[in-house]
Amino acid sequence: MGSLKSFEELACWKEARILRNFVKDYIIPKLPNSEKFELASQIRRSSRSVGNNIAEGFGRFHYQENIQFCRIARGSLNETLDHAIIAFDENYISKKVLQELRDVHDRTQKILNGYIKYLKDSRVS
Repeated sequence: MGSLKSFEELACWKEARILRNFVKDYIIPKLPNSEKFELASQIRRSSRSVGNNIAEGFGRFHYQENIQFCRIARGSLNETLDHAIIAFDENYISKKVLQELRDVHDRTQKILNGYIKYLKDSRVS
């Protein structure tokens, strides 16, 4: 991984991009106008935050800072899932859409956890 030139090469960032686009394409359009400044805004921000924090961590010089930003990304990832569950509970999205989002969430989390482990393991003395 030391030879990566950009965060765009990270598998976890690529998966976070899929998550963000899924939210944009399949969840936000289903939300009513009454949720435009509430749930829509919250899920948009949390889904964007996943990739944003992975990218910001990649740009840090110290691996511990990178890990911290990845942990923040993981928090935003789980926040996005929670917002999708709310959208389901409010009958804005179908069970199928929620499951598809959950699948992307799970893949993203698995890859992100692997990246965090790699960062930890590669810096052990």
